[in-house]
Amino acid sequence: MKLLYTITAGNPKNMIKPVLWEVATEIINMIPFACITIIINIIYEYHAKERQELNFNILWIAFSIMIIFFLIIFLCKRKSYRAIVSSAYETSTQGRIKIAEHLRRLPLGFLMSKDSAELGSMIMNDITLIEEASSDILPQLIGGIIVPIIALVGMAFVDWRLSLSMFLGFPISILIIVAISNFQRNLATKHSMAKLEQSNCIEEYLAGIKVIKAYNLTGKNFSKLNQAFYNFMKMSIKQEGLVGPFFLVAVSFIKSGLSFITISGVYLILNKSLTIPIFALFLLIGTRIFDPLSAVITKLPELKYDMIAGERIIHLLNQPKMTGEGSPNNKHNIKFNNVTFGYKKNMVLNNINTEIKEGELTAIVGPSGSGKSTMLRLIARFYDPNDGMITFGNKNLCEINPEKLMNKISMVFQDVYLFEDTIGNNIRYGKNNATQQEIEKAAKKACCHDFIVKLPKGYNTIVGEGGSTLSGGEKQRISIARAILKDAPLVLLDEATSSLDPENELDVQRAINELIKNRTIIMIAHKLRTVVNADKIIVIDNGEIVEEGNHEYLIKKHGLYFKLWNLQMKTRGWKITS
Repeated sequence: MKLLYTITAGNPKNMIKPVLWEVATEIINMIPFACITIIINIIYEYHAKERQELNFNILWIAFSIMIIFFLIIFLCKRKSYRAIVSSAYETSTQGRIKIAEHLRRLPLGFLMSKDSAELGSMIMNDITLIEEASSDILPQLIGGIIVPIIALVGMAFVDWRLSLSMFLGFPISILIIVAISNFQRNLATKHSMAKLEQSNCIEEYLAGIKVIKAYNLTGKNFSKLNQAFYNFMKMSIKQEGLVGPFFLVAVSFIKSGLSFITISGVYLILNKSLTIPIFALFLLIGTRIFDPLSAVITKLPELKYDMIAGERIIHLLNQPKMTGEGSPNNKHNIKFNNVTFGYKKNMVLNNINTEIKEGELTAIVGPSGSGKSTMLRLIARFYDPNDGMITFGNKNLCEINPEKLMNKISMVFQDVYLFEDTIGNNIRYGKNNATQQEIEKAAKKACCHDFIVKLPKGYNTIVGEGGSTLSGGEKQRISIARAILKDAPLVLLDEATSSLDPENELDVQRAINELIKNRTIIMIAHKLRTVVNADKIIVIDNGEIVEEGNHEYLIKKHGLYFKLWNLQMKTRGWKITS
């Protein structure tokens, strides 16, 4: 059962129908050969015992039964094929949807610890392996095991001596397969890891192609990619070369059953303790049993590889989703109570206590790496605190359903990601059922309508993956239009203007001013002049809040904020000299 559960990535029920059809087909497939045995027996008796008449009635009945069952076999094979294929593709489709949905519900910390190539490989390659195992290997494997057992028991009633001789080589084959099982699994695991490393290197190569070209790291100079290719090649050869011969020997012992039947049958016939028709029956049935069994054994290494893929998928699906079933209330004040948080062993926030009032603009400032973005991610529940509690509307954030919480929040990131879709649809992500009029209204408020209508297809213009066909300022304004369209009461701004040129920064600032009207705003800013009018400024350093207050109060205090403000004021006058 564990094998079945693993190889189907936790969906063994999907294989019941295909397996039943495959077993039924294999059993029915033996009936025509039983008819052939009857025909041989009649002809044998006619010649051997020199009977005067040949019983044509029985011959025609046996022949008719053969024709009928060949038709039934065709229909069963067709039904079996459809059941297997539909089940395999349904399993793979359900599996991909299930993984994608599960990933969406996992903490961001888990996702950040995984390479995107690894997760992508799991959704596509691992599920494809499960699909192939479900359609090509598993039904044959189960059928190949059940049918010989039925044949062994059934044929034992005909002649137990030939029945045993038929399976004399079977135990040796099983011993060989069991003996190399762990060795094969280790090789399959290493091969799988080499394949994954190769995928990671390819993705890294493509993502960093600009740097690679700029520093002339193309070709053999980019040794990491070359090494990954060669490692995968070596592991592939090693797996085929070391494991393959053992399975060929196992197949040879399986097929030796036909030789044992022949030797035993001839010996028994010579001793007049076996008739030729019975001998012919065992030879015919033997050919139907050994070929499927041999085919199954040759695919066992592939099955082991598929099991590893299934285990990876099950491990991912067993990762705990973010908890919380409650709904947020209509209050939007946020409070940090002794909050401590770290990424694995690297502590980022230490005993944070602060309150963000509803309807106010609160800014979070501080040196790079001080924990500003982490505070924002905790509010959005991308992570949960290690210690302490964050309340949203006086309700523990961990008790709120993450999806219901995100209905209350709009976010604008510094690094904007646009999907490879139309500009209109990228804005519509803020509200799935938005009309074209609503999209354009949001775009006008975000100061991006004018440049959109100048594009070749306007709102129907396709943007490249990640928004690669647009400038940074254009992408930023589209993301703000998306947030305006969502119309959430709480807005989180993560350094939305820090990397823009002055012209784009002005347009984006106008768009942000539209976004923040009548809402609770929490913003991170490096440029302190953008938070001068904030109701409250939280100054954080080394994961601790060192100051709080408005601009005037913090300037008078002459603390860290005063120091950062003076540094930025000095840099505004900098210029390049010869």
